[in-house]
Amino acid sequence: MQDNYILLGVTGGIGSGKSTVAKMLADLGAQTIDFDILAREVVKPGREAYKEIVDRFGEGVLDSNKEIDRKTLGEEVFNSTEKRRVLENITHPRINREFYQQLESIRSEHGKCVVQAVIPLLIESGMRELFHRILVVYVPRDVQKQRLLKRDDLSEEQAEARLRSQMPLEEKCEYAHYVITNQDSLDYTGKQVKDFWRQLLLDLEGLGG
Repeated sequence: MQDNYILLGVTGGIGSGKSTVAKMLADLGAQTIDFDILAREVVKPGREAYKEIVDRFGEGVLDSNKEIDRKTLGEEVFNSTEKRRVLENITHPRINREFYQQLESIRSEHGKCVVQAVIPLLIESGMRELFHRILVVYVPRDVQKQRLLKRDDLSEEQAEARLRSQMPLEEKCEYAHYVITNQDSLDYTGKQVKDFWRQLLLDLEGLGG
């Protein structure tokens, strides 16, 4: 690593607890860029991606406030690889641009630091080469499904469609520098996070700059 910061990619799957682990890391001192937040920002009314989505998918994906209804749009694209790719081609370039802008802002303000980017589709989108470290938050598939059914009030069929749309977590773990399991107690998850954070700080201390 020739940079004076560590760029950490945090990923996992639907219901694995990425946000929980990312918050723990943020509480310990990691600077955070959340791609879910970026994804919401780039499709707000008035933005380029908003117009392209409405042009491509129709006004049926808008809610009563004329904003993108993420659940409705998700239903449409999760059942179609072609439509999902169309949506990704619209949103991903804008999300990536926002990411680089935020990263440069954090580096300018904080200097030597750990920056975590929370990215659901980090592996699938071919972004892993950008990161110094990759953390995968893992739970078994049956735990993912139960959490998804409870959290999003989905049918079995809808939950399965979402799980099928992502790479299995076991496969994602093969790309990880570190894996945190998140199916047990929050205390146990927190212990793993603290152990990982200590290692990151040691790595950061060894960097120049």
